[in-house]
Amino acid sequence: MPDYDDEEKEKIINLAEKIPKLKFSKKIFGIVLVLVIALYLASGIFVVAPDEQGVIRRFGKFIRIESPGLNYHLPYPIETVVTPAVTRVKRIEIGFRSVINDQSIRYQEIPDEALMLTGDENIVSADAIVQYKIKDPVSYLFNIILPEETVKSAAEAALRQVIGERKIDEALTVGKYEIQEETKKLLQDLLDSYKSGIFVVAVQLQDVNPPKEVQEAFKDVASAKEDKSKYINQAQGYENDLIPKARGEAVQITKEAEGYKIERIKKAEGDVAKFNNILTEYKKGEYITQARLYLETMEEILPNMNKVIVDLKENQSLINLLPLGDSSILTAPSKEVTK
Repeated sequence: MPDYDDEEKEKIINLAEKIPKLKFSKKIFGIVLVLVIALYLASGIFVVAPDEQGVIRRFGKFIRIESPGLNYHLPYPIETVVTPAVTRVKRIEIGFRSVINDQSIRYQEIPDEALMLTGDENIVSADAIVQYKIKDPVSYLFNIILPEETVKSAAEAALRQVIGERKIDEALTVGKYEIQEETKKLLQDLLDSYKSGIFVVAVQLQDVNPPKEVQEAFKDVASAKEDKSKYINQAQGYENDLIPKARGEAVQITKEAEGYKIERIKKAEGDVAKFNNILTEYKKGEYITQARLYLETMEEILPNMNKVIVDLKENQSLINLLPLGDSSILTAPSKEVTK
């Protein structure tokens, strides 16, 4: 055996004592390394909420979409996940901002956004709310930067264009619904041209008013227009009441005239028929008809006088037939006399 001095022997002894410790340290290191690897691999586990979709990117490039639930992707930096809420309706405000203070909501005007030029070169202050949601998460994440600012700028441009094509009266009164619908359509077309993956749910006008500097003048004009409409409605009401009455009276007079006309015609036709009947009977027996007509006429002329009807024959005198009292002698015409 080699001959070691005391110092060398001590080193050998110390080294021998450290060998078990080194073996123990390697074992702990292996366990720790396994745990670290396990945790690293487990970092790829993620959960997608019911209103979300998981968009997986591998080294920044889109790979796939994961549905709601428990999912897995390769750990960072190999793959990453973004979970945009695709069913949540978001909103932006144009012309104002909602400020929440102490559980109360206060609205702050933004004149630079609200003031817009109309088609007849007037200025209005228009506040609007735009509601939208994600319809294509891939396009939403990869095709546009700052989606909220993009939607806000596009909505403001669309609203200005639509109001710029309208007269101020339409913007302030009856044209609000059409302005909303046209703005929504134009905004959707703009966002589709950007391939933004955004769906416009609604565009709602909150307030459309003239600028504060001229609001009193606009109120006076509106009041005058209301008075004009009131007087026009009153005149139309009087017209609607008077004309039907006049038409009814005209119809009544016309019907009465037609009735009188028909009555006179029927009466004349009846007289003609009566005369024709008399004429027919007269032709059947002219003497009898003459006598009957003569007697009827005498009855009408002398209703209160006693009458004696005789048929004179040859060599007869009326003196023997005269009554003692006052009477009238009615002599019927004989065939010889009439002849």
